[in-house]
Amino acid sequence: MIATFTALLLAHALADFVLQSKAMATAKARRAPGPLALHILIVAATATLATGPTTAAHALPLLALAAAHLIIDLIKSTLPQDRLAPFLLDQSAHLATLAATAALWPDLFATGLWAPTTHWLPALMALAAGLILATRAGGFAVGLLMARWGDTALPKGLTDGGFLIGLLERGLIFLFVLTDEPQAIGFLIAAKSVLRFDTAKTDHRTGEYVIIGTLASFAWALLAAYATLALFSALPHLGISLPKS
Repeated sequence: MIATFTALLLAHALADFVLQSKAMATAKARRAPGPLALHILIVAATATLATGPTTAAHALPLLALAAAHLIIDLIKSTLPQDRLAPFLLDQSAHLATLAATAALWPDLFATGLWAPTTHWLPALMALAAGLILATRAGGFAVGLLMARWGDTALPKGLTDGGFLIGLLERGLIFLFVLTDEPQAIGFLIAAKSVLRFDTAKTDHRTGEYVIIGTLASFAWALLAAYATLALFSALPHLGISLPKS
């Protein structure tokens, strides 16, 4: 069951946060049939590739998962798209469908094409899914949290500079936790504080904006990293040393 859930989790992370463009997400929120159908096709394709079904019977859970994803996305389209709460509810609902699918069809992965790799591939999938959720999903979550202050007069920096900084810092935090070096996060905080000190000192609004965004970004990355460790500990390990959750 855990291997099946892990495979489906990676498929979901790829479909929602790697293979879905901003334009597709925007059009999907307007219920545009083409982008919505393309997204669901990608959801089904990634789930199929991740589990490697070998019989027609294996198609049923994947079709059910794709249908559930469609229903959840349609419901989300009725909610505000620029707020964090709908995003979290949407992702929680998707995770629930992944868990339900794995519970109802626990051997979906173990009886698929990738069955000979059960002792190592699910662990790699867990690490890949965790990294995507820590970095890419975290970017969306933090961006939605900060959207309420997006129209304030904040200093302009490099195009997509803040996005890339957040991506890198969450990736580093994920790496630090998984390599059992969480103390290195303190150096990351110190470095960012030094670089932002002058701006925060002279502009309280910008300082508060940076602090809120940084704390949210760090918290998301830590949550994703420790959740990945918990999932990793339930799978056959890769022979590499990761800290126990």
